[in-house]
Amino acid sequence: GLVIDGRTLNIIFQGGLEEKFLELTQYCRSVLCCRSTPLQKSMVVKLIRRQLKVMTLSIGDGANDVSMIQAADVGIGISGQEGMQAVMASDFAISRFKHLKKLLLVHGHWCYARLAKMVIYFFYKNVCYANLLFWYQFFCGFSGSTMIDYWQMIFFNLFFTSVPPLLFGALDKDVSTETLLRLPELYKTGQ
Repeated sequence: GLVIDGRTLNIIFQGGLEEKFLELTQYCRSVLCCRSTPLQKSMVVKLIRRQLKVMTLSIGDGANDVSMIQAADVGIGISGQEGMQAVMASDFAISRFKHLKKLLLVHGHWCYARLAKMVIYFFYKNVCYANLLFWYQFFCGFSGSTMIDYWQMIFFNLFFTSVPPLLFGALDKDVSTETLLRLPELYKTGQ
């Protein structure tokens, strides 16, 4: 592991040593930046995103973590003694750090699977609707007249095609919570 403080980060960013810093951090299993300013935290996240071209996740519990949370691809705020500023700026909020494992491995897997199915459903819905209009044009002599009334088209998108996404969003769980927590490598199968 590597522990680095704010003064050292200041030297790294002002001296143009970002590449050497990244090279050093790639040999470590964990890197801890302590006593750093909010700007330094966000600069570290931006450096990782820009140079390594990876997705970043930032976790914070106070107002000094807001810029870091906003600079990351996924921001997680922990509500606690330091206030709610980090929670308000984050994508996800948890009450304790111990809930992070379940958030990432269980809810992250379910969310990924649901989004993948919803993209397929979105294409299915639009292909069905476009095919309906295409084949109708043969019957009306390609005059451009519409087969479906304007209100029916609104209700088609509003009511008839909104039920499956709501059901998938609420009920679809391809693997149980216990299995996902026991086998964290299942998170990568969807990717």
